[in-house]
Amino acid sequence: MTDCPMCTKWDDEPELRIAELEHTRVMLNRDQFFPGYTFVFAKDHVTELFHLSRDVRQGIMEEVSAVAAVLFNLFRPAKMNYELLGNMVPHMHWHLIPRFSSDPLWPRPIWSESHGEVILTPAEYAERIALVQSNLKP
Repeated sequence: MTDCPMCTKWDDEPELRIAELEHTRVMLNRDQFFPGYTFVFAKDHVTELFHLSRDVRQGIMEEVSAVAAVLFNLFRPAKMNYELLGNMVPHMHWHLIPRFSSDPLWPRPIWSESHGEVILTPAEYAERIALVQSNLKP
């Protein structure tokens, strides 16, 4: 779908790519206010889990879980948050957000109030992405 920002995200932001898995693509979120904040999104344009076959649905959930486990092991958060909404961007995608009891919004949802973006240097993005890549076994 050409007007879907998730369908074009992989090509639009190659510097944030982490991995292309069997069913999903994984990218670091540009805003790293929450360190390790990552997107996992379906390669194909699909809006609902129930639109998928059981095998594909299970494969996607395994990939989401694998990425979440890597983020948890690397960043050691108090809790991993998983957001799958799709109201604003109707393409199946998860926001995987490591949450720390020291973050200013803890324990509220990340969208409970606005915050300033944390933009890393290109070297810092590359380092964070390489760290996740080296621990993610496709």
